[in-house]
Amino acid sequence: MLHSHLAADSLMSDTLLTYHRRDAHSSVRRVEANDKERSTVRAVWEKLDIDQIGPEALARVLIVYPWTERYFGGFGDMFTATAVLNNSKVAAQGKVVLRALSRAVENMDNIKGTYAALSRMHYKKLNVDPDNFKLLADCITITVACKLKGDLSPQTQATWQKFLSVVVEAMGSQYS
Repeated sequence: MLHSHLAADSLMSDTLLTYHRRDAHSSVRRVEANDKERSTVRAVWEKLDIDQIGPEALARVLIVYPWTERYFGGFGDMFTATAVLNNSKVAAQGKVVLRALSRAVENMDNIKGTYAALSRMHYKKLNVDPDNFKLLADCITITVACKLKGDLSPQTQATWQKFLSVVVEAMGSQYS
């Protein structure tokens, strides 16, 4: 088993990310969270307004990565950024996404199990390309950073992104 420990200068001194890979070609990894990371994720989560962050993050995905619109064919006009931003169905689905993310915050020790059924639905019923989960996670992080500004330090961002990477992995878990 190949082990690598990543620590980027003093910014990451409090947050050591540990990745375990089965082999050099495998994308399967386990990311372990410590108590400080769990409390950091919860602290970020408590500052978020789901009804604001969810719609903004999903709209960002649809605007920045327009090919993702194919999963939302019944949402009506999404031909311009303004149309996406003013689309009530996009806003409603963004809230659904963020409410689902709350399940990961509440179940940080079993995110994969928590998302098994949701992963299966996205794979078998919705036919979502699992690479889109990473795009959404990135857009969630950007949206959170825009809202929290200075409250999202580099260390906090690293922990938040680590958490989202576990969610992304869990959402893709039923694809293999």
